[in-house]
Amino acid sequence: MSRPKLKFIFVAALVWLVSVQRLPAQLAVGDKFPALEQMALEGKLPTVSDRVVLVDFWASWCAPCKASFPALVQLQAWYAQRGVVVLGVSVDEDENDYAAFLKKQAPSFSVVRDAAHKLVAMVQVPVMPTTYVIGKDGRIRAILSGYHGKETDKALRAVLNATLAENSSATP
Repeated sequence: MSRPKLKFIFVAALVWLVSVQRLPAQLAVGDKFPALEQMALEGKLPTVSDRVVLVDFWASWCAPCKASFPALVQLQAWYAQRGVVVLGVSVDEDENDYAAFLKKQAPSFSVVRDAAHKLVAMVQVPVMPTTYVIGKDGRIRAILSGYHGKETDKALRAVLNATLAENSSATP
């Protein structure tokens, strides 16, 4: 069987599994997000200390992930000056697929690869993409599964605004 056919079968099975049973993420809102520096991620991590961090798990074979990248670029542009860092975490095992996706998308935000799946296994990401918004204290403020266009964009902006307001109201 050819590689494209195997990949199609794998993706179809994954979509079917997710549609039949929504798998809960291991981590929940309020939990501490794992320390990124300890996850053996490939690529340069951005500075995340004292920042609100949006961590987006994605894969090159994921159609909603492709659709979400322009929105993530906009979020990075709009919120960078306010202390938000956008970090894309690829779960691609194949380095060529990862590189080709990045070449085509050319994101302006930081991207790393979790080829060993250490972070994605610890977090137990339910679907691709899944986005975690993390407060300055390292605790998860929101988890958004999938990408649903303007609905997801609006929800992310609301969560980021609330998280930034929460952090700014804590200081005199």
